[in-house]
Amino acid sequence: MGFQLAGTYVGHCDCTQICPCAVDEKPTGRDGQCHGLIVMSIANGSLEATDLSGTKVVLSYSAPGKISDGGLRLGLVIDNAASDDQAAALERIFSGQAGGMFEAFAGLTEKWLGAERAAIGFSDGQEPSATIGETQVNFTAYRGEDGNVTTARNAPFGFAPEFTLGKSSGRSGVLGESFEASSGEAAQFEWAS
Repeated sequence: MGFQLAGTYVGHCDCTQICPCAVDEKPTGRDGQCHGLIVMSIANGSLEATDLSGTKVVLSYSAPGKISDGGLRLGLVIDNAASDDQAAALERIFSGQAGGMFEAFAGLTEKWLGAERAAIGFSDGQEPSATIGETQVNFTAYRGEDGNVTTARNAPFGFAPEFTLGKSSGRSGVLGESFEASSGEAAQFEWAS
């Protein structure tokens, strides 16, 4: 039996302007790499008999080049409010052990950094924001002349079929990573295996 997760995410990284990783192009962050994180607020979800509704989790990543070239470093931060069973289930999902899209990412991962706990806060909406301990994730959507948000669709490594493009700022990082955020994105997501 697989997993299902649905909710909202907000992410940011150190790529300049729009992060090219989702379309499998070379990163534009420091040293030609992409360092970032994605904060997810799971409204509904489960892995087998473990209910994951209401949990929050952060996927930390660094990519030394194009995503398809591999060499990724991934790790997880799980909200302190999650139970031990929920934390174990979330680590199984995001490390690729439960199948689905994260199993594909596991095949591109050079190093799994493991999981740690922290207080995670999440503010939903068209421009979501989050906190991971002292780290702030602020997101401002790019908008067209009509005021509507700018979106990308059908990206080969996108975390949603359509996501909002924007910017972020400030020093960020977890799991020993530290970077100056520039690019941001946000979306509603639904994943399953």
